[in-house]
Amino acid sequence: MSPSEPDERPGRATGDRPQFRPVERFWPYATLDEHLSEAELLALEPELYEALFGPRDRPFSISLQFPRFDGPDYERALAMARASAEYLEVGRGSGFRSRARFYPEDARALRDLYEVVGRLDETEVLVDDKPVPHARELWLPLVWCLLAR
Repeated sequence: MSPSEPDERPGRATGDRPQFRPVERFWPYATLDEHLSEAELLALEPELYEALFGPRDRPFSISLQFPRFDGPDYERALAMARASAEYLEVGRGSGFRSRARFYPEDARALRDLYEVVGRLDETEVLVDDKPVPHARELWLPLVWCLLAR
């Protein structure tokens, strides 16, 4: 290309003056760490964490996972869930769920939250992050026995 011919490359005006200035950095995420931070690791869903890194070393727990619902009890349930040992929000839209983890010493708080969200068919009871048969009928009454101590 001779100096007298117009430059036909994209972003060039006819002549020598460019229409825009090229960005100096190539990729906007080039400075991200290769390892997840502690906060990012805690935010992972338990199933995903276990698949990536193996099982966590933590005590026995029961989690309640419930959807959004109408009524004044939702805000109360959300406040109780956020006060649990571990609170996580999963999904979006109609698949949104709040998940609250409780350890044996938190049996009373688990029961109080279950009294609010247990009436919902979509509420799941997870034992060590896994749905197990008869969790509502067997596991929760066993935990309620801890309250009698």
